Amino acid sequence: MALRARRNRPASAATSPLPGTPAPGSPGSPSRRRVPLRLLLPVLVLVALTAMLMLRGYVHSEILADHRIRGEAAVTEVPDKILEGGPVIDTRSGRTASLEIPDHRLVLTFDDGPDPEWTPKVLDVLKEHHAHAVFFVTGTMTSRYPDLVRRMIDEGHEVGLHTFNHPDLSYQSDSRIDWELSTNQLAITGAAGVRTSLFRPPYSSFADAMDDKSWPVTEHIGARGYITVLNNTDSEDWRKPGVDEIIRRATPQHGKGAIVLMHDSGGDRHQTVQALDRFLPELQSQGYEFQNLTEALGARSALTPVTGVDLWKGKAWIFLVQASDDVTDVLVGGLAVVGVAVMGRFLLMLLLSAAHARRVRRRDFAWGPPVTEPVTVLVPAYNEAKCIENTVRSLMASEHPVEVIVVDDGSSDGTARIVEDMLLPNVRVVRQLNAGKPAALNRGLRNARHDLIVMMDGDTVFEPATVRELVQPFGDPKVGAVAGNAKVGNRDSLIGAWQHIEYVMGFNLDRRMYDVLRCMPTIPGAVGAFRRSALERVGGMSDDTLAEDTDITMALHRDGWRVVYAEKARAWTEAPESVQQLWSQRYRWSYGTMQAIWKHRRALLDRGPSGRFGRVGLPLVSLFMVVAPLLAPLIDVFLLYGLIFGPTQKTVVAWLGVLAVQAVCAAYAFRLDRERMTHLISLPLQQLLYRQLMYVVLLQSWITALTGGRLRWQKLRRTGVVEAPGGPARSGTTSGIEGSPAA
Repeated sequence: MALRARRNRPASAATSPLPGTPAPGSPGSPSRRRVPLRLLLPVLVLVALTAMLMLRGYVHSEILADHRIRGEAAVTEVPDKILEGGPVIDTRSGRTASLEIPDHRLVLTFDDGPDPEWTPKVLDVLKEHHAHAVFFVTGTMTSRYPDLVRRMIDEGHEVGLHTFNHPDLSYQSDSRIDWELSTNQLAITGAAGVRTSLFRPPYSSFADAMDDKSWPVTEHIGARGYITVLNNTDSEDWRKPGVDEIIRRATPQHGKGAIVLMHDSGGDRHQTVQALDRFLPELQSQGYEFQNLTEALGARSALTPVTGVDLWKGKAWIFLVQASDDVTDVLVGGLAVVGVAVMGRFLLMLLLSAAHARRVRRRDFAWGPPVTEPVTVLVPAYNEAKCIENTVRSLMASEHPVEVIVVDDGSSDGTARIVEDMLLPNVRVVRQLNAGKPAALNRGLRNARHDLIVMMDGDTVFEPATVRELVQPFGDPKVGAVAGNAKVGNRDSLIGAWQHIEYVMGFNLDRRMYDVLRCMPTIPGAVGAFRRSALERVGGMSDDTLAEDTDITMALHRDGWRVVYAEKARAWTEAPESVQQLWSQRYRWSYGTMQAIWKHRRALLDRGPSGRFGRVGLPLVSLFMVVAPLLAPLIDVFLLYGLIFGPTQKTVVAWLGVLAVQAVCAAYAFRLDRERMTHLISLPLQQLLYRQLMYVVLLQSWITALTGGRLRWQKLRRTGVVEAPGGPARSGTTSGIEGSPAA
C-alpha cells in the first residue's frame, strides 16, 4: 500500500475543485468536464452493489413476485378430450392431444425444488432403489443451487420448467409468461447445460381441473414448444398428513399407470422422504417401474444439450446469481459489523464520556499545580490576509500570558505585512518560502521561547480563556499533549449544522472516550497544546502524511506520553460551506488518517506504551474512523431495499431504532457541551445524506491509497462569519487554508 503525500502548496492555488477535476479554463472544462476516475469508481461500486441486491431480490422472489392464486372458472372453452384425457397435454404446433401413462409404470414428479436440505435426500432414496423421476424446478431455486440440478440429470432423472418465480400464470400477460419460461430455461441451461421441453404450471392439478383461464395459458405454452405435464395422483404430501397417508394417496388403483405429484421443497419434507423410502420397494414388488416421463411414454428424451452462446449465457447467469448471493452475504456481514460497531461505540461513548465528565467536573479535580507560565502560540499562515487579524487579536485578549509567532509560509497576499502593521506586543512574524504546514510549525517551534506550545489554524479564533484552559493539564508531568474543543461558528446553514453535530459528538463523546481509554487519535490543528520536550523527543511535526496532527498524536502515544482532552478550551472555526469544499477537506483528512495508521502499524507488535496504543488505539481508530464509516451506508442501502421490497415495517423500525440511539448520543453530547438542541432537528437528514458523502470520500481515499495516488494541500474559501463569543470585532471577511481533522 502506497500512502504518500505531496505537501507543498502552490502560491497561486485557489479554491480547489474536486480531486481530479480540470481547473476552469483548462482543456476539457467546463463544457467537456470529465468525471474523475476516483469519483467514478465509488459511483460504479455503488451501482454494482445496487444491481447485485436487485438481482438477489429477484432470485429470492422479493422483487416482481406475484403470489395471487385464481379460483375456479368456467370450462366452456376447454376441449372435452382434454378434460377427459390424460395428464400429459401436447398443444405444440396447433395440436390438442393428451397422453396417459401405461399400466404398471409410475412417473414420480417433484415440484418447487431444488432444496439444499430435502432434494439430496430424495435423490439418495431414488438412487438406492434404482428409480427415476421428473423434477419440475423453479428458476429461483435452480439459480441458487445449480449443483443439485446437475446431479439430477447425471443420475438419469429429467427436469422440467416450473416457472422462475412460481406465479399463477392465468394472471400474467403473454410477455410475463415468456419471461418466466426463458429465465427458468436459462437457469437450467447454466446449471446443467441442457434444455428441457417439459413444463408444469404452478398451482396445477388434474386435467379435469383445466378451465377457461388456464387453458389459454396451456395453448400459449404449447406454441412455445413445451409439453404441459399435470398429474393424476396427488400424494398431498404438502399437507404433511403422515407417511402412511402419503403412501396411500400416491398408490394408483388396479395397476394403472400414473403421474404422482410430490414436493422436494417448500418446507419440511421429512415425511415425503420417509414415505418414498417405503413406497418405492412396495410398488416395485408389485411389478411397477419408476421411470422418468419419456421412458414411460417410450419417447425420446425431453432434454437436449445446449452449446455455444446460449450455454455461456446460462453459465453467466448462474455466476451472477451466485455472486449476488455472495455479495449480499458480505453486505449482511458488513451490516452486522456496522451494527455491532455503532452500538458498541455508542455504548462506550455514553459510559466513558459520562465517567470522564464526572471526573473532570468534580470540584476537587485538578491536573496538578496551576499552570501559569507563559505559552508560545504558533499560527501557521498561508494566504490568510482576510482572517489573520481576527485570529491574532483573539490571542491578544487571552487571559494567559502568550507569545504569538505567525509563520508566514510563502503567502502572496501580504499576510505577514498585515500582522507586522498591527504593531502588537509579543507578536512576531517569521517568514519562509512555501514549504507546507508541518515545516511552518517546525520553524515556529525553533523560534519559540517557551516550553509549552499551543498550535492553532490561521482561520480560527480563541476565547479569552482558551489558552489558560488548554495548558492546565500540563500540571500533570505525564501529559504530553492536550486536545481542545473546536466549535463550528457558521452553523446556520444546513451543511454547517451537520458539521456542528459532528463536531459536538466527535469532541464531547469520542474524545472523552479516547481520553479515558488513553488512546486519543488526534490533537486537532485548530486547537491543541504540546510540551516542547515531547515534540522534540519524537522529532517534531512530520510531513510523512497529510494529517500531521494525527501523526504527531500517535507518535506521542508510542513515546509514552498521555494525551488528554480539555473541554473548556474552546476555539471557533469556520467549517466548509459547500459540498465541494467539504469533500476536499474530508478527503484529505480521511487519506491522512489512513496514512498515519499505516505509518504506525508496527505499534501492533511493540511492547510498552507503543504496544498498548497499537493494540488498543489503532484498532479502535481503524474501526471507528475508517471501517465503520465506510460500511455505514449499508444501513441506508438496506433501508431503501426494505422500504421498496419489504419487510417494510421491520425495516423502518430497525432504522428508527438506530436513529434513536444516535439521537440519544447526540442529545447527551449537546447537553455536555451546553449547546442548544434545535440543531438536532436536522439529524435524520444528516444520517441519510452526510453518511453517503463520507462513504464516497472514504472509498475514494482507499482507492487513492491502493493505487499509490498522491494528494496535495487544498485551500478552502472562507466567508469570515466566525468570531469567538465576546471576542474582538471583525475587521473584514476571512479566508484561510483548511485546518486538520477536528473530530
